[in-house]
Amino acid sequence: MAQLLLFYLLLLWLGGMLLAGNLLCLPLVAMPARLRQPLMQRLISAVFRLFLSGCTACGLMQLDLAALDELNARRGGLLIVANHPSMIDVFLILSRVREALCLMKADLVTNAFLAIGALLAGYVSNSRPEHLIRAATRAVRRGQRLLVFPEGTRTVEDPVNPLKPGAGLIAKLAHAPLQVVILRTNSQYLCKGWPIWRAPRFPVVYQARLGPCVPAPRHVGETMAALHEAFRQQLPTASIDPDFKL
Repeated sequence: MAQLLLFYLLLLWLGGMLLAGNLLCLPLVAMPARLRQPLMQRLISAVFRLFLSGCTACGLMQLDLAALDELNARRGGLLIVANHPSMIDVFLILSRVREALCLMKADLVTNAFLAIGALLAGYVSNSRPEHLIRAATRAVRRGQRLLVFPEGTRTVEDPVNPLKPGAGLIAKLAHAPLQVVILRTNSQYLCKGWPIWRAPRFPVVYQARLGPCVPAPRHVGETMAALHEAFRQQLPTASIDPDFKL
């Protein structure tokens, strides 16, 4: 019962931080994008990390995300491509990668908790695919890190869904490598069809580790096939294993 109460209090805390952050950061719209975007990306990373730290301190989560810290030292444009078992995956990765762009679903543009911060951080909406490819390519060419979930949605086919070609196309146009990130968990919390307010069994375990780094592609199809094979080799039969432990 105590864990359930903590779970809902932490969700309220997260919602409050996101709403307050959106309002407090509104004046940053007057800053030049080259200064505003990395600042907002770092603020979002800090909020996510604070929330996850609170969850671990309360015993609701066990996290092994330290492998992601290496990505902060990488120089030059980079695509971070991860499997996508649950909606919390964005929090997990961005909490450790301090400056990164995301591809943002179109419906988040009207989300009161996320929209303003995401837009100020320069996240790219997928409402217009052709604009998404151009904007993402320009960002990676400028040396930014771009987080992409090439499955396009949360995993419903083990170990990964068929991959969409967008990540390979952006990497080809930007002449940038793709760093595979492998996410594993013991819980179906926030998987397809699981609402945020429905409590899981605690503790929820998440692990992130680095897979291979795939060179900038010459042929998108071959690169996507190589990425799919990398996920299959790095993952067991599924990314969600009820018996998974750290």
